[in-house]
Amino acid sequence: MKIGINRWTMPGAWSAAKCIQVAADSGFDTLELNLEESGDVRRGMSQHDANDLRKLANDTGVGLPSVSCGLGWKYPLSSTDDAVQKEGIGVATELLKTAAWLGADTVLLVPGLVTETVAYDVAYNRSQEALRQLVPVAADLGVAIGIENVWNRFLLSPLEFARYIDELESPSVGAYFDVGNVLVTGYPDQWIRILGKRIRKVHVKDFKSGIGNIGGFCNVLNGDVPWARTVAALNELGYDGPVTAEVEGYRVFPELGLRHIAQTLETIFRPNQ
Repeated sequence: MKIGINRWTMPGAWSAAKCIQVAADSGFDTLELNLEESGDVRRGMSQHDANDLRKLANDTGVGLPSVSCGLGWKYPLSSTDDAVQKEGIGVATELLKTAAWLGADTVLLVPGLVTETVAYDVAYNRSQEALRQLVPVAADLGVAIGIENVWNRFLLSPLEFARYIDELESPSVGAYFDVGNVLVTGYPDQWIRILGKRIRKVHVKDFKSGIGNIGGFCNVLNGDVPWARTVAALNELGYDGPVTAEVEGYRVFPELGLRHIAQTLETIFRPNQ
């Protein structure tokens, strides 16, 4: 497996170019960039600018296998407001195009939100309707849609998550599995075995079960994730893609923190190298 880092772990003031260089210097194989409203990797980004980042990454030896995006929280595909859902589809389309320009093969999508005003079954149907519009775009670009399990009160079991993906009936849709996100209700090794080959990419973080809320998220090895069982399940699956840390990082001496994160991932996922 490759070890990777998400751009959100790095200081917000850093340029994308600096993030690529520091990722390389810290020992990471890959970097996951994020599509934002503004910044270096943004909505409306030109293909030329994306290709420049792709070349820089190639020159430094850092892969850009995936692009994530947090705008699904702002423009959920499950929204009952047609205008908001349409904007979410537009964001996802830009995400797919930007990923293709960067040379990534997967994007991370938050599929939808269950809220006080958007019922679970409505979120299920509305988000699938939107994803069916995105499937041809993904197929044409050769970029897979990785649906992430997040704290959105939605897709709360691996059985349902697998069914949701299968119902879309497209090889362009899979799971972007987050190890730490399931610990509050389940066990990551069980999710991995159930999702199986649907898994396109993997996020890693840890979680302190005793806290039980969003404050429980922490750096890898500081929580209760059963790492030995998780690695065993990924090895059984034959997963050899990136395991990308999506953690807070260090507030001071961030470069030191990134080196520590890389060393931790090396110890867990490549103990014999």
